[in-house]
Amino acid sequence: MAGIYIHIPFCKQACHYCDFHFSTSMGKKEEMLQAISKELVLRKNEFKQTSVETIYFGGGTPSVLNANEINRLIKKVYENYNVVKNPEITLEANPDDLSTLKIEQLAVSKVNRLSIGVQSFFEDDLKLMNRAHNAKEAESCIALATKYFSDITIDLIYGIPGMSNDKWMQNIHKALSFGLPHISSYALTVEPKTALEKFIKKGEIAPVKDSVAQEHHKILVKELAKEGFVNYEFSNFGKPDFFSKNNTAYWLGKKYIGVGPSAHSFNGESRSWNVNNNPKYIKALAQNKLPQEIEELSVVDRYNEYVMTGLRTIWGVSLQKVQEDFGLKYVTYLEKEANKKIEKGLLQLKNNTLLVTAKGKFLSDGIAADLFIVNL
Repeated sequence: MAGIYIHIPFCKQACHYCDFHFSTSMGKKEEMLQAISKELVLRKNEFKQTSVETIYFGGGTPSVLNANEINRLIKKVYENYNVVKNPEITLEANPDDLSTLKIEQLAVSKVNRLSIGVQSFFEDDLKLMNRAHNAKEAESCIALATKYFSDITIDLIYGIPGMSNDKWMQNIHKALSFGLPHISSYALTVEPKTALEKFIKKGEIAPVKDSVAQEHHKILVKELAKEGFVNYEFSNFGKPDFFSKNNTAYWLGKKYIGVGPSAHSFNGESRSWNVNNNPKYIKALAQNKLPQEIEELSVVDRYNEYVMTGLRTIWGVSLQKVQEDFGLKYVTYLEKEANKKIEKGLLQLKNNTLLVTAKGKFLSDGIAADLFIVNL
């Protein structure tokens, strides 16, 4: 099984923390949709022997497209790929785009999962992040969406400057009040060359503190566990049967094709990525060319990636799989380095599988990096 990711590189406005590829000018939207459709056709042979289990619209802000445009791209996938009977088809959406009419139109399309970018239910947080929606829109669109969709996730951001533990708790409880089956939550990160970085350097916004983010994550894990959510991946929490198939496939190393400017792809042995420039992307596809770069992954690369992704999940890193896929010297190295983390209570070995402990969870990426192989 595999997945298709479709990057829609348009947004109404730029969020202060975002470093994803997007444009606030939608003058070339039709040309972009034609280019994305062309890329889907040109790459169909990559999945000739593989069924598509997930289709994911990310961005940017995919919900700036109307229902007809979304349906058009889904139809193109079905025309060129072998899609399973009941695929997971997710649309990332901003609350201000989800009008009653839009939700009703999506409900009768093949889209069966909404990922709503709420980020916070507090007005001051939304203004700090320069989100296009307000708190009232966030609440009303979720309440409406739950009448039409059973599979909904929302994004929440923690570690925001000035956000107390109590305020973060209110955000969590507000989210839980809608009876959602899935929540994704991320620490606010200061990316280079973003407006957020500039404002912090100027002293206009307080610095982001790792200690605050770590405390917020602990609260999040504890509160969602009370309500039956499983923290199946560091940033993702789902009720049983509602884990995101798209997210799970990514963290378990399954194949995926990414179409659209800046989109990444992975086939198990190599990684590729498209040019992150809208005009160049459109021009290349108009000439039936794929505007991508390809990186062949070495055995060491694939080992390091497996360790990184595995430790972020409840499935962990299987020592048996490491030995089978990479060889004895890799598992020997891993066991030696992992024992240092086990002694510190950051990792545990259970059923021949390495898992992060509650103490090590927030440090999982750093722990994984310490288990990487640079030269072997």
